[in-house]
Amino acid sequence: MFWLIASTVAAAFMATAMIFVRLRAARKPASVKKIILPPFFMSTGAFMFVFPIFRVEWTQVLEAVSIGALFSIFLIRTSKFEVRDGDIYLKPSKSFIMILFGLLAVRIIFKLIVGQHVSLGETSGMFFLLAFGMIITWRLAMLKQYLNLEKKMHTGKDPA
Repeated sequence: MFWLIASTVAAAFMATAMIFVRLRAARKPASVKKIILPPFFMSTGAFMFVFPIFRVEWTQVLEAVSIGALFSIFLIRTSKFEVRDGDIYLKPSKSFIMILFGLLAVRIIFKLIVGQHVSLGETSGMFFLLAFGMIITWRLAMLKQYLNLEKKMHTGKDPA
């Protein structure tokens, strides 16, 4: 039980730190690199699956990634870009912070419930996959939106 609580507190701290990093990032122009690098950096966490304790069944992989993709809908809907001074910026959303904290709360509740029935290693693996499914889906949607806006800027036409 100690490890479940400790890992939950650590995850909450890291998620809170990421929220503040995300808010600061909105002050600078967006770029393709800034959109696609976070999932690549996060993907290194998949090395956890080298150790048998973290491995999960394929059905659990599909469940976790699917729930992550579902959660990403909230982030996608609040992540909009705007053109300012000839650059593309992520438009700050008043509800973005609340959605991130809400998703964090839901993930913690799920983790506490799942953690009672699934080993700590499997729970860790599943929640890594959930977060990865969420960030990949969200960032792909952001990339599409960014590229469409960039195309519109350069051609002066609506890319739709």
